[in-house]
Amino acid sequence: QVQLVESGGGLVQAGGSLRLSCAASRRIFGSAMGWFRQAPGKEREFVAGISGGGGFKTYADSVKGRSTISRDNAKNTVYLQMNSLKPEDTAIYYCASDSRSVVSTSEHDYDYWGPGAQVTVSS
Repeated sequence: QVQLVESGGGLVQAGGSLRLSCAASRRIFGSAMGWFRQAPGKEREFVAGISGGGGFKTYADSVKGRSTISRDNAKNTVYLQMNSLKPEDTAIYYCASDSRSVVSTSEHDYDYWGPGAQVTVSS
């Protein structure tokens, strides 16, 4: 089992940037990691994912070109850098771990989840 804890959320103005971090309680090398988000009144959606070795990354169209996912396996940490933030990016952001190394965009494929971090983008 692994515990995940997100940090780095907060309030930012439109056009600004944030870097979310996800710290894992144990080694995550070889595990695909994903970021998801859930806005008020909406279902949780995939944001970005990175393969177990870090060589493959994929993004939702809504954040492509504005966000970068990365991982530091030595620190058991995954990051999501978000730039040019928009009010529609406002949501609770969740980090998730998949026991497999291949990235999935489906939340049902992820085994462990963090409690989430609030990101609010003001206009």
